[in-house]
Amino acid sequence: MFLMILGLVIFAISYFLFSKSFDDKSKKMFHYGKILGIVLFLLSFMTSIFVQIGTGQVGVKSMFGKVSNETLSSGLNIVNPIYNVTEMDIKTQNYTMSSVHDEGEKSGDDAIKVLTADGLEVVIDLTVLYSVKPDMAPNLLRNVGTEYRDVIVRPITRTKIRDNAVYYEAVALYSTRRDEFQNRIFKSIESDFKNRGLVLEQLMIRNITLPDRVKKSIEEKIQAEQEAQKMQFVLQKEKQEAERKRVEAQGISDYQNIINQSLTDKQLQYEQIKAYKELASSQNAKIVIMGKGSAPIILDGK
Repeated sequence: MFLMILGLVIFAISYFLFSKSFDDKSKKMFHYGKILGIVLFLLSFMTSIFVQIGTGQVGVKSMFGKVSNETLSSGLNIVNPIYNVTEMDIKTQNYTMSSVHDEGEKSGDDAIKVLTADGLEVVIDLTVLYSVKPDMAPNLLRNVGTEYRDVIVRPITRTKIRDNAVYYEAVALYSTRRDEFQNRIFKSIESDFKNRGLVLEQLMIRNITLPDRVKKSIEEKIQAEQEAQKMQFVLQKEKQEAERKRVEAQGISDYQNIINQSLTDKQLQYEQIKAYKELASSQNAKIVIMGKGSAPIILDGK
């Protein structure tokens, strides 16, 4: 466009300054100026009608501040050179708000501080994945401009998180109801994004930081639960050991009762004689045994 205007200016200047002069020098200047102006105009015109739109982009045409509803797809497009074409990214984009320095989009602490139902302040790190709806790009450019990340994504996300955090207690938000909270704010933000030409693809709560005193009480509670589980394990083990000893003692008792009931005096005397004979059979063994009667039984192993 600049070359086109420059060409017209050079042509106009040459015409008004040199066209009415009849000397050779003026005629030459008019001739060269006219040629240069026409060349610049044609060169600008030829380059202006061809517009290259990059991959993952759409082109939005505008003329004198009025935005056209028609979009240009990626690739080479032929357009009227008087149109101004603005490329808008339709690929997945992310916006991170984090308390870690230089981790998010802002260089400092950009985490979201919210108040919970129990009046505690919780710090939330968050990442939003979103994209521009191609057919809504003209409307987005017309109403918001190209700075939609700072105008829409950031403020709406922070506001919706604060609005929904008041329904949860800090500990529940940190543990048992975290997924529920994430789904709730996703639905809330999704509808607002959609009305403005954006698609919310995913919302990820990266970290939830509780106040130090709450975090300490949770750690103490977890430690107490672990100690209780450990003691329960020890008691269970001791109970099992006591049961094992009881069963063992019962078995010994049952065995002795069976033996006592089955052995007679003659059986005992027979077993006793067998034992004495085994002792007497050893070399150099001479044993004198007092039997049940008056006469001793002498066994000589030689």
